[in-house]
Amino acid sequence: MDEYTEEVFEHAPRLKAVAKFGVGVDNIDGDAAARHGVKVLNAPGRNANAVAELTVGFMIDLIRRIVPLHQMTSQGQWPRYMGNEIRGKKIGLLGFGAIARLVAEKLGCFHADIYAYDLYPDYARAEELGVTMTSLDEIVENCDIISIHIPPSKETYHMFNDGLLSRMKDGAYLINAARGSLVDMGALAKNLKSGKIAGAALDAFETEPLDKGDPILSCENLIVTPHTGGETYEAYRDISICTAEDIVRVLDGKEPVYWVNKNKMKEGD
Repeated sequence: MDEYTEEVFEHAPRLKAVAKFGVGVDNIDGDAAARHGVKVLNAPGRNANAVAELTVGFMIDLIRRIVPLHQMTSQGQWPRYMGNEIRGKKIGLLGFGAIARLVAEKLGCFHADIYAYDLYPDYARAEELGVTMTSLDEIVENCDIISIHIPPSKETYHMFNDGLLSRMKDGAYLINAARGSLVDMGALAKNLKSGKIAGAALDAFETEPLDKGDPILSCENLIVTPHTGGETYEAYRDISICTAEDIVRVLDGKEPVYWVNKNKMKEGD
């Protein structure tokens, strides 16, 4: 992922805006951009449905072991495996933003018990979706499936370390389609191999691409995808339109709609 730093902005004095083709702008130094008069733009929510659908797919794949069963069957084996159903399971969503709310909406027909934790809980939307807002401890210690939907920060770096993973319910599943830095991969590998965590599905990694020698890949109860959550034709169409419209607004001297470092630039005026 390209890094937009002070040095980049110093070498581009005519640059007016940097538009992230997606949501996360952690690769763009917003403060440096503001100092150079560069607007940082993004396209929030445009890939949310794509990521939500992948998340639900992960859940089904993990508890039914679709991928490993396919691999064994295609090799001429005829394995018998007793899986689980989403129905009746406790599913915990860490974060209750656009993606998590769409996950909850899609899970509505599965008749699961859905819980969510968010620093700024939207109780009204939770009630509409049949979601119980609760504490982080409740989700970590009691949910059968935990799906991470929070942004990266200094406070959340390696949030899922050995300490937190060891508090999860025995045989629970972990899904991370958010950011790789939220999960300590060494600790996760340890807990997957011990069976403490029944399975994990990861679409984001601290270092990308994922090194083929990473210990996590020796875990059999694991699904990994190459940060593909938002990569659908529909999401790319919607993101393209959103970013193009805001770029046009900037070039026309108008205020963009999704201006991430707006307050920082206003402070510098």
